[in-house]
Amino acid sequence: MSARLAGQTARVALLVAGTLTAAIAAGETNVKFTLDYQYQGPSAPFLLPLDKGYYKAEGLNVSIDPATGSLEAIERVASGNYDMGFADINALIRFRDADPKAPIKAVFILYNRPTYAVIGRKSRGVNEPKDLEGKIIAAPATDNAFAHWPIFTQVNKIDASKVTLENVGFPVREPMLAAGQVDAITGSAFLSLLDLKDRGVPIDDITVLLMANYGVALYGSAIVVNTKFAGEHPEAVKGFLRAFVKGLKETVKRPSNAIETVLKRDPQAQKNLEIERLMMAIRDNIVTPEVLANGYGAIDEERFGRAIDQMGLAYKFKAPKPKPADVFDASFLPPLAERKFN
Repeated sequence: MSARLAGQTARVALLVAGTLTAAIAAGETNVKFTLDYQYQGPSAPFLLPLDKGYYKAEGLNVSIDPATGSLEAIERVASGNYDMGFADINALIRFRDADPKAPIKAVFILYNRPTYAVIGRKSRGVNEPKDLEGKIIAAPATDNAFAHWPIFTQVNKIDASKVTLENVGFPVREPMLAAGQVDAITGSAFLSLLDLKDRGVPIDDITVLLMANYGVALYGSAIVVNTKFAGEHPEAVKGFLRAFVKGLKETVKRPSNAIETVLKRDPQAQKNLEIERLMMAIRDNIVTPEVLANGYGAIDEERFGRAIDQMGLAYKFKAPKPKPADVFDASFLPPLAERKFN
């Protein structure tokens, strides 16, 4: 080969290598994300950034799938089948207590207060926590709200021995209350209340005892990440949260616009119902006094400590009680200026 040809070949090789490097640098990181439930109003903060290209602008190719509950979402992420997800942080704490080496942590608190509630009917004498004594409550054994029933009873001085609990399936819980077969149920406030309303139960006959309003200090649901994925793609996790916060703020400001992202994925969804569900989540779980003061996403370590102590009333830890860093990794959060409520 002549020196001239060799030089040309070398230059071509360098050009090709440079082009491939640029292509890789400009390539998108795939992120498989799992919700904790089906597409509903509260899914809008995740779906809006997808539809508006905010994840794409961060160099991410994001897919978002529904799930059947927080436990499925946690298992998906811990297994590595999904990179990130949305799940109840208290279910995550119990999951990691059973398997401390599970490669999953929370990185952003969305529900600053949990959705856990006891929902009763005023016509059956349920107006406040103590009224539950002598009543029948339908509570699915795997319901997140029911998992924290012992906390609710102790902080509100309810004599749990005077309450009859019926273990029922999720599909029959609200119908039983609507039919008057039980006096109250445990559940998620924005799911159960609107289900009952949709079944014709008068809204002024429904009492929602949101546990967070009655002494329960727990945090709610959070964005979780597979720690192996986070270690290999830290900028992808940070980019996802930046895009998410942008979409979250838009959702909070204009929920009636954001809900379209849900309706396009579920043509059977009722627009007014899902807007109401989303607005309940914003009011009761997302935009709280703590968030107004400190911004979205982070935890308060003193409150977290109280929450862990309360969890001990309902759950016997196998390992030592977790510290914040065991469960929550704040290193991926956007700067506070970006997370401030505005």
